[in-house]
Amino acid sequence: MNSWRVAFSAILLIAAGAGCTSGPFAAMTEAPLVKVPLTIRTAKGDRIFTTEIARSGEEQQRGMMFRETMEPNAGMIFPMDPPRMASFWMKNTLIPLDMIFVRADGTIARIAPETVPQSLEPESSGEPVAAVLEIAGGQAAKQGIGEGDLVIWRDPQAK
Repeated sequence: MNSWRVAFSAILLIAAGAGCTSGPFAAMTEAPLVKVPLTIRTAKGDRIFTTEIARSGEEQQRGMMFRETMEPNAGMIFPMDPPRMASFWMKNTLIPLDMIFVRADGTIARIAPETVPQSLEPESSGEPVAAVLEIAGGQAAKQGIGEGDLVIWRDPQAK
């Protein structure tokens, strides 16, 4: 009889976990985002990244939330069509990020370096932008990326 109770309890725990749709474990069950190469043309040469595209409103809202690491040459890009003012915060983001605000012509308008994990303080683009690129905190400075540099990438689903 005791083993029956243990088995029944285990089934209940598995069923309860399967219905979880929020919190840090929800992000682990989401479908992976499309990855594309992205180049930033700097005065010191090209910097190559592999970036995930956060295209839908849901993907953009989730962004980098709950991730514990990011490779130095990885990133996530948030396309905005049409270009618009952008404001991002770090709610539920566990690692520092560099936020790179990209104009419609591909030039970098602004970089918010090493944003504070879990901060609710918004980082604004300061002008309408066509995309926001997030990379690991400190990488923009380390790789010589600055305002005015050119971001080159292609969205495979673009018109």
